[in-house]
Amino acid sequence: MRRQLVAIGGVLACASLLGAPTGARASSHREAPLIAGDPQVDNTDVYAFTSPDDANSVTLIANWIPFEEPNGGPNFYPFAEGAQYNINIDNSASATPNITYRWTFTNHRKSVDTFLYNTGVVNNITDGTLNFTQTYNLEMIAKGVAPVRLLTDAPVAPSDVGLASMPNYAALRDQAISPLPGGGKSFTGQADDPFFLDLRIFDLLYGAPSMKEVGHDTLAGYNVNSIALQVPKTALAVGGDGSSIIGVYSTTDRQNVTLSADGTRPPSGAPVQVSRLGNPLVNEVVVPVGSKDLFNASKPIDDAQFLPKVQDPEVPKLIQKLYGIPAPATPRDDLVQVFLTGVPGLNQPPGFQSPPPTGIAAGKDAEELRLNMSTPTSASPNRLGVVGGDKAGFPNGRRLTDDVVDIELQALEGILRPSPPAGVAALGDGVNANDSAFGATFPYLALPHTAAVNQGNTQAVNPGPGPSSAPNGGTPTGPNALPPTGEGGAATAAASLPMLPIGLGAAGLIVAILGFGTLVLSRRRA
Repeated sequence: MRRQLVAIGGVLACASLLGAPTGARASSHREAPLIAGDPQVDNTDVYAFTSPDDANSVTLIANWIPFEEPNGGPNFYPFAEGAQYNINIDNSASATPNITYRWTFTNHRKSVDTFLYNTGVVNNITDGTLNFTQTYNLEMIAKGVAPVRLLTDAPVAPSDVGLASMPNYAALRDQAISPLPGGGKSFTGQADDPFFLDLRIFDLLYGAPSMKEVGHDTLAGYNVNSIALQVPKTALAVGGDGSSIIGVYSTTDRQNVTLSADGTRPPSGAPVQVSRLGNPLVNEVVVPVGSKDLFNASKPIDDAQFLPKVQDPEVPKLIQKLYGIPAPATPRDDLVQVFLTGVPGLNQPPGFQSPPPTGIAAGKDAEELRLNMSTPTSASPNRLGVVGGDKAGFPNGRRLTDDVVDIELQALEGILRPSPPAGVAALGDGVNANDSAFGATFPYLALPHTAAVNQGNTQAVNPGPGPSSAPNGGTPTGPNALPPTGEGGAATAAASLPMLPIGLGAAGLIVAILGFGTLVLSRRRA
């Protein structure tokens, strides 16, 4: 067993799509060579779901700056000046944005004669003790219409310095939620990283040969910078039809930055797209390393260039070599539906019908997170989304608690095909839920961690926003954990099955792509 795993690890290293830069990967955390060196504009995850407490609105969330260690002073984690943070809506299946929401940020310092982020206790975001602050402008850019300024100089929630400096961070975050004209809300600021997976791929043979290891959330304790937007469904749809299907993706544009003689770094020049994200893990699992920067700079209208990688993915072949699970036959039209067109009868726009309905333009393949806004929310969300029988979950949009690692792994192995191979439904990475509970109201994200990651759970974190009926399904772990609820709760120890590890969950997908070596084995969290 040991020799076989090591040998196959070598096969993966040789068969990987290209060598790996340093740094762990998770969803789109540091997923491409260039963006790995520019975390302020590194888009990590995108979410889109019907708001659980407002069925007439959709919540869109995009995150940046992966692996934020809570004790990251004295500068902490501001959004980048000179960058454009965009959430794009394609409501015509044209592979082009019909609506773009754009956030741009400005730095403010009350004093340049101190190195401190705050000079005392901060109870309000307007306190004079908060030395560094940011504000933002929010524009809505609709196709064929002049841009509309929705917010001007709206406040950004600060990075959470810690309990001594910010004893009630939840109140600070609430102060950074800005209402929008015509309905809706916007939030920008720090949050717990809601993505969860096991990335222990550097400890060779982890889990072998006993297969008794339990998945561990590698991102537990880390934060991200989040942009959350809640808008009426009618504002996103063609002709105000709130039951239509939309495609969602985020992009980040960056200007050049030059160091001036006075030490400032004024941005200049035309913005250039440097990051792009729709469905999770696509730029890791599908796109070869040699094309990852190209993907980040590309437009959905040009996604035909990536079609062969979707139709004939590498990962199932490697899984077959490792574990004998037959790779589904190619071409993989089922994956084309998941990642490029939407699934018929679920979230595929009518333009992809053959022929399209009268008056509807033919749809264009595009890597977008597609959401059918007419799908009602689930009373008992399942962490496996559509794979688990819950049509309100991924790949029909993405909720915060959707276990996209397990879903995509099972999809790659053919779970959505008429006769999937035996054992596919048991595949996963052993991490079924986030380490902190999500909130029941906008922006739904858990509050940032304040304990140092290298101290584990030995320090308290800022209390989370509490139990949630928000995009749920799964079992939170860690200091804010709640008991398992709903269909998506973690399996009991008795029901646990030996699992393909992180190796064949997120990390296995990533191992296969990056060639870090040996896959590992784990079982579902008890």
